[in-house]
Amino acid sequence: MTTTQRAPTRQSASRRFFRPLTLRQQENRAGWVFLSPTLVIVLVIVVLPILWTTMLAFQRVRLINIRQAGLFGDYTLRNFSAVFNTPGFWSSLWTTLVYSVGGTALSVFGGLVAALALRRAFPGRGPLRAAMLLPYVAPVVAVAFAWEVMLSPQYGIVNEWGVRLLGWDAPVAFLSQRQTQVSLWGVEFDIPLALLTVVLFEGWRYFPFAFLFLLARLQAVPRDLEEAALVDGATPSQRLRHILLPQLGPVIALLCVLRFIMTFNKFDDVYLLTGGGAGTEVVAVRVYEFLTARFDIGAAAAQALVMAGVLVIFLLIYLRLFAPRLEGER
Repeated sequence: MTTTQRAPTRQSASRRFFRPLTLRQQENRAGWVFLSPTLVIVLVIVVLPILWTTMLAFQRVRLINIRQAGLFGDYTLRNFSAVFNTPGFWSSLWTTLVYSVGGTALSVFGGLVAALALRRAFPGRGPLRAAMLLPYVAPVVAVAFAWEVMLSPQYGIVNEWGVRLLGWDAPVAFLSQRQTQVSLWGVEFDIPLALLTVVLFEGWRYFPFAFLFLLARLQAVPRDLEEAALVDGATPSQRLRHILLPQLGPVIALLCVLRFIMTFNKFDDVYLLTGGGAGTEVVAVRVYEFLTARFDIGAAAAQALVMAGVLVIFLLIYLRLFAPRLEGER
């Protein structure tokens, strides 16, 4: 007795070809659909400009021949050799590091002091907290102009008070004087006045950024820890050292990294205050000058890549030394 096999119909073949998706496949497809707009935006705004800058850094491109730049251009290392051998590059890089480290340290320290001072409830704490945010939310042009007027040697209030109340011999040009001599306990030494002023401005303007992060973390510290330490007779400094600072350690480390990256790339604050003069020329201002004064797009792109490389090095150091330690503490 023989059995005949029925040929598969078109409907069964189509069912076999279009199998229903599993729940995991449906979730993956939905995730890609929701993620695709973000990927497109990051590709257009971040990835493509980075690739374009990298391409320009290895080509001799000036403003007059920018249209000739392309993917298959004449690649060379002349831009980097010109950048490294140009007078003032290494000094500007050192100035950028000093400016970044100083501004980061002042902003984080100021935010920590403000957060510790305003963590407890007292009358008027709400308006005072809101006032702390004014330097950060105010337009940079407005606050830079206010500092220029305040520090002006002709009509600035700081020099007026210094001459009248502190006994200064003459007004001080804080934003245009490269160095000044200071005597401390009989020892005289020079300080970079304009650079120090810009660093102070950076710390004052961005301490509210650290203030918000640290205050939020302080609000999450269990009160039982401090109450137990208070019962044991711990002093305020001991509570700060052994309870609060260990709780704030990961946040402070993250703030230092974020503020260093932001300050290292900072252009507008320095340019509005000093224009890069009097020993305050950071690499970002130097890139702008190569673009606008020399019209050397290739050299400007090469300096931008050098800045990115320095930031990558510092980021790798942070991930190597501090990130595993902070992850282990959790």
